[in-house]
Amino acid sequence: MNESHDELQWLAGQYVLGTLDLAQRQAVERRLPQEPALRAAVDAWEARLHPLTALAPPEQPSPGLWQRIERGLPMPAPVRRQGGWRSWWNSLHFWRWSTVGAVACSALLAMLVLRSEPPARAPAYMVVLVAPQDKAPGWVVQTGGSGRLNLIPLGVVSVPQEKALQFWTKGASWSAPVSLGIVKPGKAQEVALEKLPPLQADQLFEITLEPGSGSPTGRPTGPILYIGRAVKISS
Repeated sequence: MNESHDELQWLAGQYVLGTLDLAQRQAVERRLPQEPALRAAVDAWEARLHPLTALAPPEQPSPGLWQRIERGLPMPAPVRRQGGWRSWWNSLHFWRWSTVGAVACSALLAMLVLRSEPPARAPAYMVVLVAPQDKAPGWVVQTGGSGRLNLIPLGVVSVPQEKALQFWTKGASWSAPVSLGIVKPGKAQEVALEKLPPLQADQLFEITLEPGSGSPTGRPTGPILYIGRAVKISS
């Protein structure tokens, strides 16, 4: 496909984030072995976003979880063949039942995990803020139903003296962006959203370079360093 660099980066980023629908994802997976440029873009996005995996603390399953899974699995009929373990290891019947068991196990585990999670109080969103010039990701925004969002840096940006990074957002129906405050380079921080309307898909977020004390006008005055739009990841 004749895609521009920006289009390729967008596609690779959405693939790694898991926001593509099933058909789009399968199309990307078919292209990956034949298109080195797409494969390289996907690898780069995975490397950039890998630090986010450390933000999710590990969850210990309840003591009775595996027993519940085992009780729910179908039991295959014994394979009556000569030759001991080599016979059933090579048996098509055995592997068919093994596949059924694995699928059933995965489905049951997913169902149990979903049932154990408390209902979300509001939709959750994610935003990847990228540099307008090369689409390199610099920050990730995560938000749920707590009335606050987390701004997470993916690296450290150099800020000139007497300058500051200011965080902004704008909904589709808003007349102008609203400041979410000054942010520190390379530092994760929480930002309160109580005074703003509920977040919505495609809501704009950006970080601009402003004077050290922030924009003097209440609106962005400096260049946009990072920009992105909200993607709904749960409801």
